[in-house]
Amino acid sequence: MKQLPEYINGLPNICGSEDLVAKVIRECQNDSVFLPHSRIDFSRIKSAFACALHMHQPLMPAGGDHLQTAALISNLQYMMEHPNNGDNHNAPVFAYCYKRMGEYIPQLIHEGKNPKIMLEYSGTLLHGIRKMGRHDVIDSLKDITCNPEYNCAVEWLGCPWGHSVAPSTPVQDYRLHVKAWQHHFAAIFGLEALKRVRGFSPSEMALPNHPDVAYEFIKTLKECGYQWVLVQEHSVEELESGCSPRQPHLPHRLVCAHSNGTTASIVAIIKTQGSDTKLIGQMQPYYEAKYLSRTELAGKNIPPVVSQIADGENGGVMMNEFPSKYQEVMRECAYSDTPGVNVSEYLEYLYSIQLKEEDFPIIRPLFHKKIWTYIQPGDGSDKLNAAIEALSREDHNFHMEGGSWTNDLSWVKGYESVLEPLEEVSKLFYTTALKSGHATDEHCYRNALFHLLCSQTSCYRYWGQGLWTDYGREICRRTYEILKNDF
Repeated sequence: MKQLPEYINGLPNICGSEDLVAKVIRECQNDSVFLPHSRIDFSRIKSAFACALHMHQPLMPAGGDHLQTAALISNLQYMMEHPNNGDNHNAPVFAYCYKRMGEYIPQLIHEGKNPKIMLEYSGTLLHGIRKMGRHDVIDSLKDITCNPEYNCAVEWLGCPWGHSVAPSTPVQDYRLHVKAWQHHFAAIFGLEALKRVRGFSPSEMALPNHPDVAYEFIKTLKECGYQWVLVQEHSVEELESGCSPRQPHLPHRLVCAHSNGTTASIVAIIKTQGSDTKLIGQMQPYYEAKYLSRTELAGKNIPPVVSQIADGENGGVMMNEFPSKYQEVMRECAYSDTPGVNVSEYLEYLYSIQLKEEDFPIIRPLFHKKIWTYIQPGDGSDKLNAAIEALSREDHNFHMEGGSWTNDLSWVKGYESVLEPLEEVSKLFYTTALKSGHATDEHCYRNALFHLLCSQTSCYRYWGQGLWTDYGREICRRTYEILKNDF
């Protein structure tokens, strides 16, 4: 199969071969790629657990003394070059964290164990690692991704290339992030590896709850070939009750209605219990799963799965305690009645016993019950906007800014200084590059897209006002100049 180049004219290969990438994904969508190599007897086990590691570093204009001329470099590189600032001394440990699963998986498999892990790396991190010259990290990941002896243990999750948050990223740009990550991943690890990417992990677990944005979010994922999405339990509600899901350890169906009356749905796997990295650092999902038993779903007796995701490098627990604890648990749980699994192999098992997506209980994004009690799908965007305004006045807890790890973080309020230039450059990219049908394999398009996606990294908001918002505005400025001068 054709191999895509990882770099073109110095830029990561994030566009230009969209038709080929889409064709590869489309042709393998109905294939069972994990279950045949699973080595788990799902008919016998009583429960399971699935752990995912989220890895990200932003790119920022910090490779020089002056903001407007500094090269875009990884925050990890900046940490390496400035070890005496803050906690930058952790940079070498962070770099090892990005590499270490490539050591643990082969070691455990050679011991005769059956380790499992899901990995989610942002595009900016993968590019930053490569540009730093840390080829050892990429090579380590390639081994467990492409080597058939090891890749039965590893499931990669897709994500937005630039770690953008879905609730406040223009929907057409979010689609570009999703496609760019698939494109870049295929260029690094190969098109065959891309066939195995079935699940999606939204940055910051941020799920849009504005009905029209949520609909577009699901539509984007489905049209890009994704089969399931990871969601935070506090960002969704049951269809009938409007309450948090009562069976969070079973797969659900996330359904969103648009104000025009159309609907979109995708399988949702519920991540529980907020954002504490200690949950995976100390392998809590395993110990929780041990107390669960098989349950009924649509007439089938199936094992529940405890699903968790956490930063793979942040904090002392992940840096220091996770390695030994992960290996201890994977040795203990191998071939037990509570094994570690990856989500796609679990779903493939459910489908193999004739369960279907339509059999899964329905959930919706937060506050959709309130909205669709107030108006009906099909009433149109004007009535939807009026309903949102009325509900916001009636209930101070009601909001349309999306749910995230803890639901107490707004991705909009207080960030106008970044959002305004983001919106301006997004509109310019749409009119200059997208609407005009500009060729995606040309350097000017790839350069503008690269800068646009970098500018939408969540870090430029998450860390508040100051230098980080200056970084975001500067990348927006550069994107604007490229669009104005090079097209």
